[in-house]
Amino acid sequence: MSDTALTPGDDAQAMADEWASAMAEQTAAEEIAPPAAAAAPAAPVFQSLTSAAGAPATHNDIDLILDIPVQMTVELGRTKIAIKNLLQLAQGSVVELDGMAGEPMDVLVNGCLIAQGEVVVVNDKFGIRLTDIITPSERIRKLNR
Repeated sequence: MSDTALTPGDDAQAMADEWASAMAEQTAAEEIAPPAAAAAPAAPVFQSLTSAAGAPATHNDIDLILDIPVQMTVELGRTKIAIKNLLQLAQGSVVELDGMAGEPMDVLVNGCLIAQGEVVVVNDKFGIRLTDIITPSERIRKLNR
């Protein structure tokens, strides 16, 4: 370190000189070799969604969702029970449900009522024969019971 003291003006001038030198060096380097990104356009990261014929895919292409799994449930009935009674349940206990014997069962897909049907046996397994597909207005009415 030198014995001469730098004034704030000298310090600012030295900083400006360093910046000017660095900028000149960067400009010279860019003139010699342009960046690789400027030489060729970058390839797209994602492929565009097109059909096999090369035409753009439509938003109504249902084939995109046909293999998505959903949970289908057939509901026999429901009930509300106090925790005290729930804790008293044992093997052989009978729980009364709100569904009546012979009444159609509710068919739910991902928890939404879509149909009703009757229980059948197919190859020693239970199945459901759909007897009524629920309209949107009926779905709303069923939710309120």
